[in-house]
Amino acid sequence: MLDDEDYPAYTMGRAAEIIGCTPDFLRRLGEAKLIDPFRSGGGHRRYSRYQIRLAARAREMCDQGTDMGSACRIIILEDQLEQALRHNQAHQHP
Repeated sequence: MLDDEDYPAYTMGRAAEIIGCTPDFLRRLGEAKLIDPFRSGGGHRRYSRYQIRLAARAREMCDQGTDMGSACRIIILEDQLEQALRHNQAHQHP
């Protein structure tokens, strides 16, 4: 399961530590709809490596002066573009 980058292996505290941000920053990314963490049976947020990567990109952009809403929108669009390019590449005919 740890090889699966979508597996929610990290607690909020550990994810914040990896990214170098506060748990509140991660909560706000959730409110901005950039990431939707898995909730454990007890309601605790759990993050995947993929979500941590997105959050780290958002932190980097915010640190450079981009407001959080704009950073989240840019990252979502970049992610959608990357997925579309992979899809197109997989379906190209020789």
